[in-house]
Amino acid sequence: MGPDLFPLAVAGGAMLGGGVLTFVVFLVGGPPRQRTGPPLTEQLRVTVRVLGTRVGVGIVVGIVVLVVTRWVVLAASLGFLAASWRKVFGGAAEERAGIGRLDALASWTESLRDTIAGAVGLEQAIPATAATSAPAIRPALNLLVDRLRIREPLPNALLRFADDLDDPSADLIVGSLVLNSRLRGPGLRDVLTALGTSAREELDMRRRIEASRKSTRRSVQIVVGVTLGVAAMLILLNHRYVTPYNSVVGQVVLLVVVALFAGGVLWLRRLAHIDMPSRFLTGGAASGDRSAGAAGSRSGPGLANQNGAVR
Repeated sequence: MGPDLFPLAVAGGAMLGGGVLTFVVFLVGGPPRQRTGPPLTEQLRVTVRVLGTRVGVGIVVGIVVLVVTRWVVLAASLGFLAASWRKVFGGAAEERAGIGRLDALASWTESLRDTIAGAVGLEQAIPATAATSAPAIRPALNLLVDRLRIREPLPNALLRFADDLDDPSADLIVGSLVLNSRLRGPGLRDVLTALGTSAREELDMRRRIEASRKSTRRSVQIVVGVTLGVAAMLILLNHRYVTPYNSVVGQVVLLVVVALFAGGVLWLRRLAHIDMPSRFLTGGAASGDRSAGAAGSRSGPGLANQNGAVR
């Protein structure tokens, strides 16, 4: 290695190490929130597998770009982009899954209401409606039925059911069922009717929002694809045009350009992102009393008046 390439190698190594650290932190995320989903070991196994695949793809892409262009900045940037592609440009699949889960919850709420209308208790209505529920919530419902079969108290089982779903929209429905299971008052059928109507209205709203933001996501992908395509054509077909980037100063300028481009892409990505409200039923059965009280406060006076036991 010549003395003129030594500063470039040092700067490239520093940027590559910083890039690896940055995308690992970006993919893993910040401090973990309170666990409300699958067991920690299963979450860790899935996270390690997904993270390993993404990191491997990013490293391969970075090495290929580095061999072709000898530009460390571009190699590190494209490697990071390949590793975090689904997190930066994704979101549509997650939103569709949330819409499907909300649709399944609305249908289950209506089915539960119709079953209870036949003078059937809540403990008997839940197993009766689990077999005909939508696939999006059927595993969590089957776990709820299993807990009821082993004589777990219904309020605790419902709170764990909310943790299995891990969805803010499900907390209002489950919170109402927890209140009724504790207070044993009348009016549950009317409450479920109101909850089913509310879930249908939220479902319609989220579908309209998803349809409007789908075009924004597509625009971001088109902008990135066209930019990368033009850059690849210049590098492969007219390399003399991009020769100034071979120097150290050129790499610094390229780093500034990539940073500005990444900032614009992330800003567009934020426009297409939907911030979901945080859950209020957390902590499972251990916080049953506190969660029931929170459910009552979030349900509002209208819901409390419909449930005669709350009065």
